[in-house]
Amino acid sequence: MFDTLSDRLAATFKNLRGKGRLSEADIDATAREIRIALLEADVALPVVRAFIKQVKERASGLEVSQALNPAQQVIKIVNEELVGILGGETRRVRFSKQPPTVIMLAGLQGAGKTTLAGKLGYWLKSQGHAPLLVACDLQRPNAVTQLSVVAERAGVAVFAPEAGNGVGDPVKVAKDSIEFAKSKQYDVVIVDTAGRLGVDEELMRQAADIRDAVSPDEILFVVDAMIGQDAVNTAEAFRDGVGFDGVVLSKLDGDARGGAALSIAHVTGKQIMFASNGEKLDEFDTFHPDRMASRILGMGDMLSLIEKAEQTFSQAEAQKMAEKLAKGPKEFTLDDFLSQMEQVRKMGSISKLLGMLPGMGQIKDQIANLDERDVDRTAAIIKSMTPAERQDPTILNGSRRARVAKGSGTEVSAVKNLVERFFEARKMMSRMAQGGGMPGMPGMPGMGGAGKKKKQVKQAKGKQRSGNPMKRKADEAAEAARRAEQADSPFGAAAAPEAQNFELPDEFKKFMG
Repeated sequence: MFDTLSDRLAATFKNLRGKGRLSEADIDATAREIRIALLEADVALPVVRAFIKQVKERASGLEVSQALNPAQQVIKIVNEELVGILGGETRRVRFSKQPPTVIMLAGLQGAGKTTLAGKLGYWLKSQGHAPLLVACDLQRPNAVTQLSVVAERAGVAVFAPEAGNGVGDPVKVAKDSIEFAKSKQYDVVIVDTAGRLGVDEELMRQAADIRDAVSPDEILFVVDAMIGQDAVNTAEAFRDGVGFDGVVLSKLDGDARGGAALSIAHVTGKQIMFASNGEKLDEFDTFHPDRMASRILGMGDMLSLIEKAEQTFSQAEAQKMAEKLAKGPKEFTLDDFLSQMEQVRKMGSISKLLGMLPGMGQIKDQIANLDERDVDRTAAIIKSMTPAERQDPTILNGSRRARVAKGSGTEVSAVKNLVERFFEARKMMSRMAQGGGMPGMPGMPGMGGAGKKKKQVKQAKGKQRSGNPMKRKADEAAEAARRAEQADSPFGAAAAPEAQNFELPDEFKKFMG
């Protein structure tokens, strides 16, 4: 959604790089480009004016003029101001001290409230709660049926005593759902209300009546992130007519320009609490203003990526895999490779995961064109092999490859390429697990390049053999003993003796299991 805005901002900051000092003209030109980028992204004009004013004031001050790198300082200012207009700190759900917590959803027709009710229920269930979805949209045809289907997919309960389709009293349903939740010990009630237009006074009054009947702890305004400027006008109408405590952005994965997300929190004074960015139930999460600002500026979102990994990967399995790799590359088999690949797939779309990495905005076209089915084809090739072939792919001769290709519905060349890539990946992973570091990075302790350089020096010295046979034999025995001692080091033979006493910083220990 923010691709166009990200590209414009990246081009603007590129013009600042390399300048040791920024003049007033540079700051004015940068502010003008940022203003154009925000307006093109459909951000509300009052928000743009406030944003540019803050950026110019701070960029003209001492924090930039006295900075070692003025361009980076300007980017930092823009990032902080973006976080500010997106709501500042992350807003969490306020749970009632006396269950059940009541969450009421309100919004326009077609904003995606019913689907979002299922996503919110699924998310709350994953957090250890017992949610109940309540069907109070009795106006739209089949809305009750849709909520029941969504609830079943999410694995949560639903309260739907009325068939809907224009029949029934939504206020009574909402009131009865609270007693039902208490009797069945559901700790969160999610009330799905009828979609309405901002100017529809009758339906707006109905929403206010439901609010008064159930006294919700949170009223969430669900807004389609693709409707642009009109999202702000609609939000103001709901704020005045019904009132709400937080905003949920739906359809954040669309191709609109994203102005709603950048405007609504600033204009209404209500923070964005959740964002829905796909069709699947798990494509929904807490909205973090700082992380969203980082994505817009092309800095990635490593915290969200780490959180997804922690939710998906078992710590015990990760430790087991690290131990296997440390023993040697042959311990890592195609079965292990398939297991790792399937766990990565559970984290979500490969394209979205890559998009969270810093700097990926420069190759976003290639990422967008990734074929997610390649993972399925790779899995099919591995599953078409015998257990012996997965254990030792070197036995895959021509006839075996032809059989695997036929079984997986692929070409023989695809089987050959997979095996070659697997061997390369296994070699690199084993080297990293044994402390060899990333290849091609000389001059750093434990890195492959530094070790290689030291090894070459030692080999050169080793060529100077003594002419005395007895002395030469003693030198060789000492060299063999030295190598055996270094082989026991977790940093490999290229490591310095003091590396054995190396201690990781505390902030890294939690990632090492």
